[in-house]
Amino acid sequence: MYDRILVPTDGSSGTAKTLDHAAHIAADNDATLHVLSVVDRRVYLAADDDTKDDVAASLEQQGQRALDDAVERLADSDLDVVSDLREGIPHKEIIDYAADAEIDLITMGTHGRTGRDRLASLGSVTERVVEGAELPVLVVDIEDEQ
Repeated sequence: MYDRILVPTDGSSGTAKTLDHAAHIAADNDATLHVLSVVDRRVYLAADDDTKDDVAASLEQQGQRALDDAVERLADSDLDVVSDLREGIPHKEIIDYAADAEIDLITMGTHGRTGRDRLASLGSVTERVVEGAELPVLVVDIEDEQ
């Protein structure tokens, strides 16, 4: 049913739980697991001109570290793993990557906020992907991972 599964990562602690879910689904379907990290260009474009390049380099290092950590976590899984680092607006890049790589399922984490906390976090990357993707998105509650 699933041949290609995408797990976007920012390197946060909840990524492990999301990766575990995606890895089980990939193993059950003999699917390739794609791991993507997106450098949010809005962050470094908002920086002072004097620090813009340093901020961009730091964000790129964080993204690469997130990918390396995810790939390392999956090393013993016998799964085919593809990793990629992109730059742009995270939810748009995730959706574009999914289309480019013909992804069948996106697996992402959420903090499971409700009420006032949810209102404060509206517009999260996960929520925007769920709203904008034209394929299934599995949302994993990572609240207990913090």
